[in-house]
Amino acid sequence: VINIGAITETEMKEKKFRVEDTLAATRAALEEGIVSGGGLALIEASKVLDTETAGLVGDEKVGFQIVKRALEEPIRQIANNAGVDGAVIADKAKNSKKGVGYNAASGEWVNMMEAGIIDPAKVTRCALQNAASVAGMLLTTECAITDIPEPPAPAAAPAPDMGGMY
Repeated sequence: VINIGAITETEMKEKKFRVEDTLAATRAALEEGIVSGGGLALIEASKVLDTETAGLVGDEKVGFQIVKRALEEPIRQIANNAGVDGAVIADKAKNSKKGVGYNAASGEWVNMMEAGIIDPAKVTRCALQNAASVAGMLLTTECAITDIPEPPAPAAAPAPDMGGMY
């Protein structure tokens, strides 16, 4: 039993959510282990695809390139959120030593495991499997339903002159 205390109900709900999230991540890590966090594990997985694409042509090669680009997206987004160019960080991560990644909080390149920047392997694997499943469904579906964006509403007319007021 974990007791959570806070000054306001909103703060208590936030703390409770964080504790539950941490507990779920810990359980997932115990089940399948941990990998380097911050998108580095996916970058390292994308390196393996380089050897696989050598004999591919046409649509298969394009598909592999799309997957490689998608695997780089988490580290790009983390870097962009930190105010750094995500493309530069992703490229540097691809060319760095195994396990060395970008710590967005400090702006330094560190050994991710030693710095405690980790992800449960199960969470990373499931995210990748679910993304592939959704992509496969979109590719094999003959139609898709989307929302048509509504045109922007016209701007309101300016307020009339009040006359005689300074």
